[in-house]
Order: sequence, then structure tokens, then C-alpha cells
Amino acid sequence: MPASAPLPPLSRPRWLRRLPHVVVCLIALGLGLAAMDELSDGYRLGFPLGTVSGLATGVAIVFALWRPVPAWWLSLGATVVAAAAARSDIVAASPGPGPGPDWPWSTSTMTAQAFVLFLLALRLPTRVAVGALSLTCLATYVLQGMAGEPSYPPTGMLPGPSYHPGPSYYPTGALAVVVFAAVVLLGTALRGRREARTQLVEQASLTEEERARRTVLEERSRIARELHDVVAHHMSVISIQAQVAPHLVENPTEELKENLEGIRQNALEALTELRRVLGVLRSENPEDPYGLGAGAGVAPDSPQPTLGRLDALVENTRAAGLDVTTEIAGEQLPLAPGVELSAYRIIQEALSNALRHAPGSAVKVELWHFPRGLQVRVVNSRPERPAPPSPGAGHGLLGMRERVAMLGGTLVTSETSCGGFAVAAFLPGNGTAPTDGAALTDDTLTGLPDDTFTGIPGEETL
Repeated sequence: MPASAPLPPLSRPRWLRRLPHVVVCLIALGLGLAAMDELSDGYRLGFPLGTVSGLATGVAIVFALWRPVPAWWLSLGATVVAAAAARSDIVAASPGPGPGPDWPWSTSTMTAQAFVLFLLALRLPTRVAVGALSLTCLATYVLQGMAGEPSYPPTGMLPGPSYHPGPSYYPTGALAVVVFAAVVLLGTALRGRREARTQLVEQASLTEEERARRTVLEERSRIARELHDVVAHHMSVISIQAQVAPHLVENPTEELKENLEGIRQNALEALTELRRVLGVLRSENPEDPYGLGAGAGVAPDSPQPTLGRLDALVENTRAAGLDVTTEIAGEQLPLAPGVELSAYRIIQEALSNALRHAPGSAVKVELWHFPRGLQVRVVNSRPERPAPPSPGAGHGLLGMRERVAMLGGTLVTSETSCGGFAVAAFLPGNGTAPTDGAALTDDTLTGLPDDTFTGIPGEETL
């Protein structure tokens, strides 16, 4: 079933959305009235045959907006009936002082049929449009060719030595076939272009969704690998302590030895299983275009980074071309390993995004320690020059949200009033959501003090 609207509606303003269809209806009204006049007077069909045939021609154009194939049958049928009925009168009539009528397609019926074929070609497959065109050409050939042409002297000539018989009408069959073929070709081309654009938009949407889904899955896998590495470290410590503990006690009981041995065996089994999972989750070919390690982690056997390596990360970013400053406030309380790791990764991804999307900007990294957790903020000023194209960019924020949600924290991202970008995250210190309902909101970005960008030219507040 073809779409109910072959002509695309205008998007703005809203009251003009159906303007193309209103225009088609007005054209149909004008051609219908013209056809009624030509068929009633020029073909001498009179009322009701000429009036009904002309009215059917106009109605077919409007009907083609919803049902193109029945509309084409209606238009073609009305023209064939009118032309067949008028032929006997045209043959019997003597040539008058002026040129005879257009036959078998009058100007109005030819134009109306062209509109119907165009709307049909816009809506239906090419084979249907070609079939309708072929049947229209066949009907034209039957009417004008096989039915024969009446022979009458041309206008203003009387029988004599130079007399040559001629028709008492102007044959329009060949012209009609050319016009119909042209409109079908145009409609088919426009339909193909519209379908190609629709498919391109759908494919782009599917590709974007697939990329977003793949990014989330990859980030979840990387988070799981990193956290498993942290757990594996603790399991290794437990195993070693369980093995050493009996030697730290004088005359340990057999029950104590058995319990410690059980703890050690369970730790070793858990460690073996974790290593097996890590072998699946680890990435062998990390991509790190800026030397920051963002987006892929580190080598499989290297320790996971913590905030203690923040200075090295900042130095790498400065070497890549950004002016980065850091600020750490509050009493530094012990944080869960997963919280430190996630905070490091969020800063790492934010710096990588600043390198990609804000070349030449100034970046400020802030760490605020609170009794209930850690707040991280990375803010960059407006870029000094346009950023080069970055395939796949835009999905780093998805990874940040996955990390923050996993730890029960909150993430807020926003453009700043000065043309930069800010990323702010709150991570509970123990890796669980705060029980007092406190969470990071947009006020964290909009309510900063005026000295947020002190020392950065052109940036006073967010």
C-alpha cells in the first residue's frame, strides 16, 4: 500500500504543510473545467457526456493523491470514451474555416493524464508506472492509428489541382506519448531519489544506534575487567595472608589450619576464575591516539591506574597541546579502588575529548574531597580553532555514565556560557549511592564561583 501523501508536506510554517496538495487540487479544478469546455464544445459531445468526461478528468487528478492506479484508469477511461464518441462527429464534419480540434488527446485531457501518471510514478514501483505508460500508449495507438484517420482538405483549401486530402482534426497521439514518457521518467527518478535518501537516513540512524550500543558494551566490558583486576589483587592478598597466618601463631590448632587452608583454596579458585574472565575481557590492541590511554585501557598485565597517576596524565595532555591546571580541595579520605579507578578514567576521557573537540583550549581539572565521596570536574574553555573531524566521537560520555551509574554516583555534562564544555561527576567514597539523597545536579555547573577560570584568558565564569 503506497503512502497516502505522495507530495512531501512543507515543514514551516505549519499552516502551509498541505500547500502542495492544495495546489494540486486547484490545478485539478482548472483542468476539469477546461476539459468540460473542450469536450462539450470542441468534440460536440454536449451534456451529459462531455460534462461528465471532463469532470472525471479533474477528479482523477485529486484521486491520484490517494489511489493512483484507480485514478489512472478513471482518467484514461474518460479520455478513451470521449475520443471514441467524438470521432464519428469529427469524421462527418466538414473542415471549417479554422483548425480542427486536438484528437484523441485534447490539451486539457493530455495535461490531466500527465499529472496522474506523474503522481503514479512518484508513489508506485517502476514496473507499475511503466505498465500504466504502456497501456496509455497502446490506447492512443488504437484510437489514432488502427481506427484510421479521416481525410479532409486542410483549412482554406478547396478541391483542385493542388488539393491533398488532410485530417479535419489535429492528431496529438505522438505528442501525448512523448509527454507521458517524460513525466513517468521524471516521477520515477524523483521516487528513486526519495527512497535513496530515506534509506540513507535509516541506515545512518541504525549505524548510530549500533555504535552507541557497541560503545556501551565495550565500556561495560572494560569496567568489568578493571574492577575484576582490583578484586583479583585483593584475592591474591587474601590467599597469601591465609598461607602465612599459621606461621604467625605459636602452636596453631588443626581446626585453625583447616579453616585458613579453606580460605586460601577458595581465594585461589576465585582468582583462577577471575583470570579466566579477564582473558576474555581484555583488549589486545588498545587505541590511544593522544597517548592518554583513553577508550581502551592499558596493557593486560599492567596495574590499573589510580588518582596517584593523575600528574602523569596531566603532563601527557600538556605535551599534546592543551594548557591544563589542576586543583585539589578537601581532606583526602581513603576511597574504594573502583572509585579511584573510575575517577581517573572520567578525567582521562574528558581530557581526551578536550583534545579532540577543543584544540588550543585551557582545561581545569578539579577534585573536591567530601566526607561522603569525591566530586570530579573537568572544564575546558572555548577552542581557539575549529576541531578536525573525529570519527566515532561523541560516545565517550556514554562510558562515563556507565561508570558513574555502576558506582551509584551522578554525572552532569553541559556547555558553558563562554563556549566551552564541563563534565562534573560525584562518586560515593565507598562505591554505593548516598543514603541521604544527595546528588550532583545542574547547579554544580551553573552555580560555580566567579574564579572558576582564574588565569584563563577570556573565561570568567561557566
